[in-house]
Amino acid sequence: MTGSACDALRVVPATIHIPLAEVPTQLTASLLTDTLLITHSALRRDFGIAKPRIAVAGLNPHAGEDGKMGQEEIALITPTLDALRREGMDLIGPLSADTMFHAGARAGYDAAVAMYHDQALIPIKTLDFSGGVNVTLGLPFIRTSPDHGTAFDIAGKGTADATSMIAALRMAAQMAGKRG
Repeated sequence: MTGSACDALRVVPATIHIPLAEVPTQLTASLLTDTLLITHSALRRDFGIAKPRIAVAGLNPHAGEDGKMGQEEIALITPTLDALRREGMDLIGPLSADTMFHAGARAGYDAAVAMYHDQALIPIKTLDFSGGVNVTLGLPFIRTSPDHGTAFDIAGKGTADATSMIAALRMAAQMAGKRG
């Protein structure tokens, strides 16, 4: 499972690199549960957060607006969050994705789980494109890379900006320190 992180935000998309039209059929209670459990564990193990607070986006605009804009929040997301809350996880949501990424909202959580790729990656790349780090969560080893990709299109041209690679190396070192 991949996530992205920078100093201002950590995000994890539940689904990745699939057409938007396929997200509702690929999003299941099992997938969302696994995503949240892996995120929670990684926040504790890799980022040293003893009691992680995770914000969860809804799938639909305005988090479905009580069923007026879709049923996924009522039928799938809320019951999944409620089950994990009963197990002691601190989960906020489902939230409207258009209001959960401003500075005041981010102060209330340690990471955000979004339902699809762009819902998660647009905020982090807007906040810190060059400093964003891709992190693979749930592995027995640490794996980080530049969040914006490999930039093969500019390889050998002397125009690459190493900021994200440096951030990825720093984050890997910080994570290693948290793991001991």
